[in-house]
Amino acid sequence: MPSDPPGPGTDSSTEDTLDLRLAEVLAPLTTGAGAGPGRADGPAEPPPDPDRCDLLDGVGSWGPVSTAQGTFLLAPVHTARDLPLVTRWMNDPAVAAFWDLAGPDERVAAHVRAQLDGDGRSVPCLGVLNGVPMSYWEVYRADLDPLARHYPARPHDTGIHLLIGAVGDRGRGVGTSLLRAVADLVLDHRPSCGRVVAEPDLRNTPSVAAFLGAGFRFAAELDLPDKRAALMIRDRPHRHLL
Repeated sequence: MPSDPPGPGTDSSTEDTLDLRLAEVLAPLTTGAGAGPGRADGPAEPPPDPDRCDLLDGVGSWGPVSTAQGTFLLAPVHTARDLPLVTRWMNDPAVAAFWDLAGPDERVAAHVRAQLDGDGRSVPCLGVLNGVPMSYWEVYRADLDPLARHYPARPHDTGIHLLIGAVGDRGRGVGTSLLRAVADLVLDHRPSCGRVVAEPDLRNTPSVAAFLGAGFRFAAELDLPDKRAALMIRDRPHRHLL
């Protein structure tokens, strides 16, 4: 699929340096050295299982994008290195109220490994902004998820979950900018996907507002087993209008 034209404030020099930035960003994420503050060194991640289905068109190879906040990259979670950081975020009371994964490393590890060891329908990622891991994402096949029992799912609907790790990155438009970027990544790299969906808790007003600001529309209220949710949808035909 052709790339979108550069948006306002983006010049050709930004595009020319994306490959260099990708190398800089990936270096601490693919080696033990230089893990940086808040990162844990660990053994190399086992190579991907060649027989495992790729149901999300290679999330780990989507590469970086330029956003209003800087260069952003989705990097699939490396359990040995990244779990301490993700656990710390999950134990933030503001996050725990909606993710319900506060507790020891083992609790978060079970949640992440269930995805990594599964059939490929969900990929946990770190969101890396300007070389710094600052958010946690789950990109998943909503049409293959239990969520599909609660709304009129379409083939290849792709869902996203998000938490912003650093308090300083919350409430100033970062989440909105990155949600738009990730939705565009999905639509750019998954040509069979016509919609990106999300189901934030209705009580999480800032999250719902961020999705609306990122071009999602409020489609319905859903009664899910663990929450009352807002079904948010970003449609491919309207992506350049909203």
